[in-house]
Amino acid sequence: MGRNKDFNVFWLGQALSVLGGSISLLALPLLVLHATGSIVQMGLITVISGVTGIGTGLFAGYVVDRADRRRLMIACDLLRAVLFCAVPVVWWAAGPRVWLLYVLTALATVLKTLFDVAYVTAVPHLVRTEDLTAANGRLMGTFAVGTLLGPVAAGFLTAAAGPDRALAVDGATFLVSAASLAWVTFGKPAVDRAEPAAAGVFREVFVVGFRFLWTHALLRPLTVLLTLLTFVTMGATDLLIYRVQHDLGRDAATVGYVIAVSGTGVVTAALTAGRLRRTFGFGPCWLASVAMIGIAVAVTGVSRSMPVIAALAAVFMFGLTLGGVCSMTLRQEVTPDHLLGRVTSAFWTVHNASGPVGAAVLTVLAARHGVPAVSLAAGAFCLLVLGAGLLTPLSPRSTARKQHVPCGGEGGLGS
Repeated sequence: MGRNKDFNVFWLGQALSVLGGSISLLALPLLVLHATGSIVQMGLITVISGVTGIGTGLFAGYVVDRADRRRLMIACDLLRAVLFCAVPVVWWAAGPRVWLLYVLTALATVLKTLFDVAYVTAVPHLVRTEDLTAANGRLMGTFAVGTLLGPVAAGFLTAAAGPDRALAVDGATFLVSAASLAWVTFGKPAVDRAEPAAAGVFREVFVVGFRFLWTHALLRPLTVLLTLLTFVTMGATDLLIYRVQHDLGRDAATVGYVIAVSGTGVVTAALTAGRLRRTFGFGPCWLASVAMIGIAVAVTGVSRSMPVIAALAAVFMFGLTLGGVCSMTLRQEVTPDHLLGRVTSAFWTVHNASGPVGAAVLTVLAARHGVPAVSLAAGAFCLLVLGAGLLTPLSPRSTARKQHVPCGGEGGLGS
């Protein structure tokens, strides 16, 4: 894989794009918070992003399975560059316009969802099947570097020039990503370009992918449990930012440092996910990630120590990354290529459906009852998800009986 030019160009181009994305992850909610002073308004950004992602997910996989994936990704990058670079221009010309951020969030989420589905389906055409876990780990490691450095840069940029200009930096990185994709050659996907009958459009767009998820021994419980878990995780960043900046009175740079430290969890998980999955299997790794997320969310919300909060943010991100690498690799291994876009889209759509509701509930409850109480309840909810998972085929006892099922078969667990 080290000599794979196409994968290496793809990987390096996405590295800078992820760095920019990590800047906007902090800069966008800070821009709303600075303009409104409201955690509910800040949470609305997360809600809009989640709802739009769900709506886009209904058709994204169908588009990806039938389009030229490289051209689609380049178009998404170029359009996002225009959107993010426009924010400081509008802020300079007309002053703060919070409604614009809501529109931008919706449009950017449509483009991001299309790009991300294409991104997942492209990786199996850039590396060998036996290198998938390592490749996904490296890409997650790239995400970790961006997560580590992006918030620090966002904190300094926000303090020095304002969060609107920080968003423009993100826009510039999408231009680099588009340029790098122009140099990459993807393997030819197995695409059926025959037009479905009008009555069968919805089935082709969404139902086919969902049916595959629901009939797979591991993907079915994984989808259900992750839907419950996403109810908590999508709003967790909002709780963290509000806790550090509002409750504890720290500045934007401190928020950036905390999120940057959390990137060490992503780095560690990206480097070890392949080995952990080979050693323990998919189910135990994923369930362990749920336990780490629950504990981190609960303790982060009640601690007043910045080192403790930063360390637990790293534990939270380790859990998210370990679970993400394992679940993405599993889908790539067991799904036929001509369905991979629709299965990925259906998987994301279903499990992300609870995210906007969760983000809205968490932020509204935090405004009324405080972050500590909400965080403890959210952590307990995660542990309930873990308990439910122990009763499914994801449990260590069940997966131990399936360790020798070949990759691609029903319940395949190999990495």
